[in-house]
Amino acid sequence: MSLLTVGSVAFDAIETPFGKTDKIVGGAATYITLTASYFTKKNNIIGVVGGDFPKEMIDTLEEHGVNTEGLEIKPDGKTFFWSGKYHNDMNTRDTLDTQLNVFGDFDPTIPASYQDCQYLMLGNMVPALQMTVLNRLNNRPKFVMLDTMNLWMNIALDDLKAVISKVDCLTVNDEEARMFSGDYSLRRAAKTIMAMGPKTLIIKKGEHGALLFQGDQVFFCPALPLEEVFDPTGAGDTFAGGFIGYLASTDDISFDNMKRAIVYGSAMASFCVEKFGSERLLGLSQEEINSRVQEFVLLSTFHI
Repeated sequence: MSLLTVGSVAFDAIETPFGKTDKIVGGAATYITLTASYFTKKNNIIGVVGGDFPKEMIDTLEEHGVNTEGLEIKPDGKTFFWSGKYHNDMNTRDTLDTQLNVFGDFDPTIPASYQDCQYLMLGNMVPALQMTVLNRLNNRPKFVMLDTMNLWMNIALDDLKAVISKVDCLTVNDEEARMFSGDYSLRRAAKTIMAMGPKTLIIKKGEHGALLFQGDQVFFCPALPLEEVFDPTGAGDTFAGGFIGYLASTDDISFDNMKRAIVYGSAMASFCVEKFGSERLLGLSQEEINSRVQEFVLLSTFHI
């Protein structure tokens, strides 16, 4: 089944306790589509970059089977740029610089060849833009997943509530879930948020795994304890790409299959953090992915 991802394609400059980078390619849509390329062959992207964006990276996306027809290039503009520094715990970070550049007036155009997408991933961006994408599709996809953040809960709450009422699955982290619902208990928070529209909710807990909620059903997937974590940037987007990419490849949105999808998403995120940026996501083998998934199986399987 075809997957359409809409979101940022960007430059990041990252500093962690293990090193630092100058400008490297990042952005939600980049991580999501690269990850999903290991699962689904019909993988489309919508985003915007400036004339400074390297053609080599566009070629890399295409080599991974990503259709870049919807990636707009503004020759006279500059690509979205973010710079951040992670604390020693690798869970908290300080934003040092944000330059929206061409992403500041992003107006998503949906190519005709994308209109038949069955799966839609709305990356973290202004909620009004996420709604614009939904409104510009001729037909509603079979499954719509949306990522958001605390910023929009603070400055665009009404728009956020409007767009999440239209989606099938919402993904937030635990802090955002508590903020959005006003409840510390994640189980009660999930019920409050799902009552706003999405039938499925994923609450990401970083190095402590992820929770999947649907109705009264709950599933927990642990995170894999890694010997080295270099850069957590993009891990959440990589997780989302693995999750929705697996769903699109199997075309099965049952809760049981979502449990498998969350494991695949977690496995892909565990690769992402092992190197800076998207480097680790390039050139993975199916054997590596299968082996990593089996590590998750062994991590959480037991008999009584």
